[in-house]
Amino acid sequence: MISYARQTQEEQPQAAPPPVEEHIAPAPRVSVQAFCETVETAAAVQSAGEDRRLGKAHLKIQMGGMAAAIEAYRTAPTPNVIVLEADARTDILGGLDQLATVCDAGTRVIVIGRVNDVALYRELVRRGVSDYVLAPVGPIDVVRSICNLFSAPEAKAVGRIIAVVGAKGGVGASTIAHNVAWAIARDLAMDAVVADLDLAFGTAGLDYNQDPPQGIADAVFSPDRVDTAFMDRLLSKCTDHLSLLAAPATLDRVYDFGTDAFDAVFDTLRSTMPCIVLDVPHQWTGWTKRALIAADDILIVAAPDLANLRNTKNLFDLLKASRPNDRPPLYCLNQVGVPKRPEIAAAEFAKAIECQPVVSIPFEPQTFGSAANNGQMIAEISANHKSIEMFLQIAQRLTGRSESKKQRSSFLSPLIEKLRGK
Repeated sequence: MISYARQTQEEQPQAAPPPVEEHIAPAPRVSVQAFCETVETAAAVQSAGEDRRLGKAHLKIQMGGMAAAIEAYRTAPTPNVIVLEADARTDILGGLDQLATVCDAGTRVIVIGRVNDVALYRELVRRGVSDYVLAPVGPIDVVRSICNLFSAPEAKAVGRIIAVVGAKGGVGASTIAHNVAWAIARDLAMDAVVADLDLAFGTAGLDYNQDPPQGIADAVFSPDRVDTAFMDRLLSKCTDHLSLLAAPATLDRVYDFGTDAFDAVFDTLRSTMPCIVLDVPHQWTGWTKRALIAADDILIVAAPDLANLRNTKNLFDLLKASRPNDRPPLYCLNQVGVPKRPEIAAAEFAKAIECQPVVSIPFEPQTFGSAANNGQMIAEISANHKSIEMFLQIAQRLTGRSESKKQRSSFLSPLIEKLRGK
C-alpha cells in the first residue's frame, strides 16, 4: 500500500471559483509530476505551475494518464506529488493498485476524475489518495490542491504577506504601512510584524520609536543563519501583537541585492507570524518586483496627480498579469486636498484604474507631522482622528477580517471601573 497523507474534501459537482478572501499558503520546494488525459487539463496544470504559490515547486507534465504514470515509475523514482487525470473509461482503483507496486513510500497522489460518487471517493481515501478533484479543473483548483497538501488546516491564517508600496516617492506609503500594521495588531488582535525593506533610508524604526541593535540587514547578509530562532532575536517588540524587523538606515555599505535575497527571511516569517507587512521602497529592482508578485495582498499608495496615476496603472497592469489567480491589488489615495495644488478627482482616478480606492486620506500635515516627529502612530496622537477608521478599513480589506476585536463599552463601564479601583 502506498503511504500517502490523507486530506478530506467535500465532493462538488464542478470546480467553483475561489472566494475573494481565500488564502492559499505557498507550497515548499517539491517535485510535482502530472499525467493528463486531456489537453484542457494539461493547460490548467501548466497555468497553475506559473502561479506564484507554486513558484518553488518543480512541475513536469506528461500525457497518458494513469497508464503512462505506471509505466514511467517502473524505472524511475517517484516525485513528492503525482497528479493523475482519469477519464470515464479509466479503472481508477485498479490503476492505483498497480501504481502502488511501483510508487515510493511517502509520495502523495492527487486524482482528477469525472465521476462524482461518494463511494468512489471514500475508496480513494481508504487507499491513501491525498485529494480527489472533479474535472473540469481550473488553474486555481490545481494550485489549491497541491498547496493544501503542505499546510495544516488549523494553520491556515499563518503566513499572510501584505506588501505596501508607493506609486511614487514621497506619497506616504511607509506611514500608511506602519499605521495599517498598527490597526491589524491593535484592532484585529492579529500578531503582525513590519519588515522595513528600505535598508538605507527606512523610517519604521523612527515611526515606532525603536532603535534595535539588529534588524533585517543581519538576516539578508547572513542567509545561512536564518531560522526561526535567529529571526526571533532580530525582532523588536513594539506592542503585545506588533513586532518590527527594522532597517539599519545607515550608509556605511551599499545594498545591492539579488532577486531572491529576501526569500529566506520571508519564508521564515511565514512559518511563525500570522501577518507580515512589507514596507516596500519605491524602486524597481528584481527583488522588489519579486516581493510584490509573491505577496498575498498588495496595497498601492498614491497621491492624486498624473505621475501617480500613470505609475499606479502600470503597477496594476503588471501585477494583474503576473498574478492571474489572485485578486487585483488594492490602492488608496493619500494626501488628498493639499491647498492650492491641482488634483485628479478620485472618480477620475478610479475610472482610469478601473476600480475604486479603498479610502481617500486627507492631507493633514499637523497630525501626521506630529506623529512622525514624536515616533508615534496617529491613534496615539489623536484617538478620534478620522484617518484611524480608514486605516482599519484598509487592514480589514487586506486581511480578510471584517470584525474588530475592540471590546464594546456599556453604560455600566464607569461603575465597573470604579468598583475595580476599590
